[in-house]
Amino acid sequence: MRFVDRGPLGDDIDRFVTAVADDLSELSGSSPATHRRDVIIEVANLVAAAFDADGRLSDDEAWAYVSGVGVLCEPAIIGTPAELRKSAILQDKARWVQIPSVLFDLLVHADARDGTTRSHRYHDLALRLHRGAAGVDLVTTAAELDLIETFRTTMLGALDAAGVPRPGQSRTPAITSDVQGAEAPHKSPESTRTPSAQSLALPTRSLNELMAELDALIGLRAVKDEVLRLACLLQIQQLRAERGLPTVETSHHLVFTGNPGTGKTTVARLLSQIYHSIGVISKGQLIEADRSMLVAGFVGQTASKTAAVLASSLGGMLLIDEAYSLARGGPDDFGHEAIDTLVKFMEDHRDDIGIVAAGYPVEMTDFVDANPGLKSRFTRTINFADYTDDELVTIFNRLGETSHYSPTDDAVTKLRAVLAVEPRNRGFGNARFIRNVFEEAVGRQAQRLVSVDEPTDEQLTTLIADDLAPVGAAL
Repeated sequence: MRFVDRGPLGDDIDRFVTAVADDLSELSGSSPATHRRDVIIEVANLVAAAFDADGRLSDDEAWAYVSGVGVLCEPAIIGTPAELRKSAILQDKARWVQIPSVLFDLLVHADARDGTTRSHRYHDLALRLHRGAAGVDLVTTAAELDLIETFRTTMLGALDAAGVPRPGQSRTPAITSDVQGAEAPHKSPESTRTPSAQSLALPTRSLNELMAELDALIGLRAVKDEVLRLACLLQIQQLRAERGLPTVETSHHLVFTGNPGTGKTTVARLLSQIYHSIGVISKGQLIEADRSMLVAGFVGQTASKTAAVLASSLGGMLLIDEAYSLARGGPDDFGHEAIDTLVKFMEDHRDDIGIVAAGYPVEMTDFVDANPGLKSRFTRTINFADYTDDELVTIFNRLGETSHYSPTDDAVTKLRAVLAVEPRNRGFGNARFIRNVFEEAVGRQAQRLVSVDEPTDEQLTTLIADDLAPVGAAL
């Protein structure tokens, strides 16, 4: 029996079955038909797990299961939504994503042995299938998004354990080599400060590559989770749009809160490219701005100045640092004119721009409350917590790797002592503080070696404890 209409998941299910059966055929030397039944069982479990994520089976999900995968099973699984709910055939299936399946594990270990990436195809098609399943209903629940991320984490963990590169890891990162959050204050690529330089779209990088780069950032677990959930939600809405289904408008604008040096610019740069890869924006550039770039000193000039920066951001993302400064001052302050211009632009160009407003938590609340238009558009806040000492040490080491310096064990011990006495109050520089410590150490090392005749490569690339500033010294 075969339905003319295979439902919203039919194409993705067939694509998964065909691709994975072909891969198994290559490994076994037998016909793809030999493996078809096993792959259908696999895809049935995948879809069932996705539909069981929030503990309820809607009518739309039930019909999607029957028409998409039920008709392929032997015997076929066919019934009304009420009958499927009563049978509990999909109950407790969400746990299936917590452990790599036997089939996926087989592909992973074959990749580890042969130097291939068949498991990457499984990973991509399975995640697309899960996103499609989460998009069957108009509203995607938090539980469905969490399950997709759990499934992704399970697969990546299996790849890591087997020594197989993650999807996207085999390609060379294309963003700035600056260590996350450690850029010097107000430093940014010249192109982001010159609107006319961003007239061309950036090359589209694969979503897997961008996700791998996000995963590789030091710390920021909560930030990564929020970005991944947002990216997943946007992908689901894109899938619904492709299928001609109604969509729920999802704001592209965010508030980033936290101390300086916590990676806000790094994440914004990646997020702009993730938006581009998904198709949310057309170019993917990141423009950085602050009050001085938006507000003029004379009546009537602020609107045009702000509009020029926004126009340069169209097709990409605008990061407004210390955005709360726009809302300070009395009613005659020109910052309010910039806010009004910002709100109008966000409404007129809602489909091709993302705006990130960044600053300290309390002040950013005041900023969003300053205009009803801001409150309705900045509905998602991501907090960047201060780095832990272990994370800051890792950032120090990564700065050293980038510049070919290596600290001794004694130097790392002293670095931890420096971090232990540094106040973690408002305004703590995090990675920027570590960059200052690192640059100070490099300078002191140069002073130490200047009197050494023909220092060795090891001496030139080694930082010792004495190269770090005394514990408690102001930097």
